[in-house]
Amino acid sequence: MQRTSSKSQFRRFLEEVRKEAKLRPGGSPHAAPVDLAGRTADVAGRTADVSAKKADDPHRRLRRHRSIKQLLAEFWGQLRGFRGTVGGTLAALSVATIIGLIPPYATKLAIDSVLDDEPFPAILRRLPISSDPTVQLWQIGAVTALVTFLGIGVGLWGRWHATLLTNKLTVALRKRAFDHAMRLPLHKISQIKSGGVASLLREDAGSVAELIFSMIYNPWRAVIQLVGSMMVLAIVDWRLLLGGVALLPIVYFSHRTWIARIRPVHRRIKAKREQVDGNATEAFAGMRVVRAFGRETSERNRFVTGNHVMIRQQLLAWWWSRLIELVWETVVPAASIALLIYGGTLVLQGELTLGELAMFLVYLGMLLGPLATLAASAASFQTQLAALDRVLDLLEEDQEFQGEAGGRVLKPAEVAGELVFRDVSFRYPGQHQLVLEDINLRAEPGQMIALVGRSGAGKSTLCNLATRFHDPTSGVVELDGTSLTEIDLASFRRLLGVVEQDVFLFDGTIEDNIKYAARDATRNEVLAAAEAAYADEFIQELPEGYDTVIGERGVRLSGGQRQRLAIARAILADPRILILDEATSNLDTESERAIQESMKTLMQGRTSFVIAHRLSTILHADRILVLDRGRIVEQGTHRELMSRRGVYRQMIERQATTLSFDLDETPELGESAFDAAESAAS
Repeated sequence: MQRTSSKSQFRRFLEEVRKEAKLRPGGSPHAAPVDLAGRTADVAGRTADVSAKKADDPHRRLRRHRSIKQLLAEFWGQLRGFRGTVGGTLAALSVATIIGLIPPYATKLAIDSVLDDEPFPAILRRLPISSDPTVQLWQIGAVTALVTFLGIGVGLWGRWHATLLTNKLTVALRKRAFDHAMRLPLHKISQIKSGGVASLLREDAGSVAELIFSMIYNPWRAVIQLVGSMMVLAIVDWRLLLGGVALLPIVYFSHRTWIARIRPVHRRIKAKREQVDGNATEAFAGMRVVRAFGRETSERNRFVTGNHVMIRQQLLAWWWSRLIELVWETVVPAASIALLIYGGTLVLQGELTLGELAMFLVYLGMLLGPLATLAASAASFQTQLAALDRVLDLLEEDQEFQGEAGGRVLKPAEVAGELVFRDVSFRYPGQHQLVLEDINLRAEPGQMIALVGRSGAGKSTLCNLATRFHDPTSGVVELDGTSLTEIDLASFRRLLGVVEQDVFLFDGTIEDNIKYAARDATRNEVLAAAEAAYADEFIQELPEGYDTVIGERGVRLSGGQRQRLAIARAILADPRILILDEATSNLDTESERAIQESMKTLMQGRTSFVIAHRLSTILHADRILVLDRGRIVEQGTHRELMSRRGVYRQMIERQATTLSFDLDETPELGESAFDAAESAAS
């Protein structure tokens, strides 16, 4: 695999961000990011080629371009069910913020009416105010402290509920995203690496909930504080108010022309983090392969290069964020100094009292503070919008087919198990070549249908249609005369028992893995299933027996042991339809023969589809289907197919040669003869 340096990847990233900015709804040329790397025709050409390839890739997840208004509307929709709490929180915040506007007025009273001996305002002279200046200071201080503590209490109550709401929304979003991801079609899930999914669910879904503070809580407090401060400043001196209000347009234009550039960058940073996490998870999951081929250095370089690219992207976003902060760190002090000089001049001219000037400067800080905070937090706001954008991409992916609304709910006792394929053809999404073509098949209740053929002939795909992991491109699959699309999917899946060659086990105890098929099963039922799968013997030899923790994917067990547990899991499920995809491929001949006896019992009365390259496992099948290039080229019993001297007999002859016995001496190829040959070969 060709590797590119982090620098070249970063240059390509800059070019793609520039193009994406032009595609944004309502975008304008001035909103495009600055190309800090100095774009060249060569880079642009390579990027255009890459972009064209990505555009032609049908499996690539669609990158939608949403305006900020669309994102805010989507977030408001996510708050459905929480809006009452939002309203209560904002009400408490409003009260706390208004109360917080009172203490600066106390400063004016202390300076003008106590220290400078000016009369108290008429409304306050009705209160029991002492004539002693010292007592007056204590009275003003006590009332201010009481009001301050009241504001703190109300504000703390509101912030606690906002924090609680944020955590509840985080859990709700993660649950919704997880549920949606679990219902994606299999071909979509295969495109998303497990580490990337974890990053999306954990980090992005969690970041979205933080919008409660950055988009609702903090802006609302800023609005209340701005309006209250402006009202007070208008009373003190309208000319001073104009000086503070003059800064408001700077906020608007800085957000419109600069901050909006950050969101596409943060979106790509998150996508890069998803890729890096996914690659790391993949490398550790395949560590045996990595070490077997000596690819440790290559995997390390891939991980380091990905992190270097991500760091470059993060530094770019950091600089863009710091630039706007630097502007405000310059503008706010400069404005404060200018207004202090102007206000001080009015005091010297006798047009403004010293207390009014002090009060004005405090309110000015309360006016400019929220503006500076909002500007400084704009980067995190854009980060959270980028996270929301990615979560929405996931939630807008089409889910796996669920069947028609109000689909028929099946009860296992009422299901006979007849599966019929009528003119079924199938191609995978985004591909033009049919994997299955014109499949017509009737599996009677209780029949064992064996599937044989070369790799890629369509055997596993046919089983995937039988389990409705996919829907046919054309034609229909029916269960007991009803199309699978008209049946409730969950109730249909409860009828299935699936054992595949690539066994998947969870990191837990042996009992937990067997009980995965039936969570309410008793220990005795688990033991019976394990005994039927000939797994009980090796389980009893383990230090903790059925309570032994087997590690992720059953790493502490051999391949044959893992396969026996998978068979026990299927037995415990008591399915109506069995799918056995090379279910005994990792077993020795003796163990396979023992398990086949239990499988015969298990398959009685159940419709079974069996894929096997070891042909001794399918000699007693009710019907054997020979697939080649997606078509059924032969079908019949073993005897019938042997007598036709077609594709099936050729397969038998090749395997007979491998096992070193004379087919002419055993023309019926009975099970005993085949097993004897296999045992000798082993």
